[in-house]
Amino acid sequence: MSTAVMVVIAVIIIAAVAAVAFLAWKQARTRRLRKRFGPEYDRAVEQHGGRAAAERELLDRERRHRDLELRDLDPRRREQYREQWVAVQERFVDAPESAVEQADGLVTVVMGERGYPTSGFEEKAAHLSVEHGRTLDHYRRAHAIGGRAADGKASTEDLRQAMVHYRALFEELLSVPVQRTAPEARSTAPDQGGTAPDERRAARGEEVRVPGPRAGEPDDGRTGRDDERTTRS
Repeated sequence: MSTAVMVVIAVIIIAAVAAVAFLAWKQARTRRLRKRFGPEYDRAVEQHGGRAAAERELLDRERRHRDLELRDLDPRRREQYREQWVAVQERFVDAPESAVEQADGLVTVVMGERGYPTSGFEEKAAHLSVEHGRTLDHYRRAHAIGGRAADGKASTEDLRQAMVHYRALFEELLSVPVQRTAPEARSTAPDQGGTAPDERRAARGEEVRVPGPRAGEPDDGRTGRDDERTTRS
């Protein structure tokens, strides 16, 4: 076998291996993006008309997201926001449209304190999708209902569902990031007076359950005592 033939065969083998490696890399990237963005991945594919363009968009979101200076909420601020949410839910009984508008505003305030942009719905949604992709559909549905309410086309049941959707993202934004809890937080120091039970469990490394609906679950309104108060209109 001549040297030229051997070189050609070697080039073909190298090209085949490179092609297989590239295909495996693309498949791994697709799996990672699907896992990270959840339903938002399929929405991007539909919006951009194909997987390649959608993945470029999602990768760009990740790059822009890395430039944000995100921060966790102070435990006391977290509890203050939860108290404000309860007050908003109680207003739903007498003024459902106003309560939905206030729920949207409260979610935006929490986003801002966490370090997310707070102007332009699609800009907010794009940044939220990187870490909250599986809950973002709730935010989109709530925003859509809010738009219909502004036109006088939303029923009381629609508005109640909007509150449920807003709560899903609200609770996730407030949740304690257990996976990022510092080892120092698990010391045997006594609890401070204002520390909530969830924070103490997180500090011990235990799982913290976040109330409210999860992305992908049916929105049948059975979300706990707080949401039951919103149905008395």
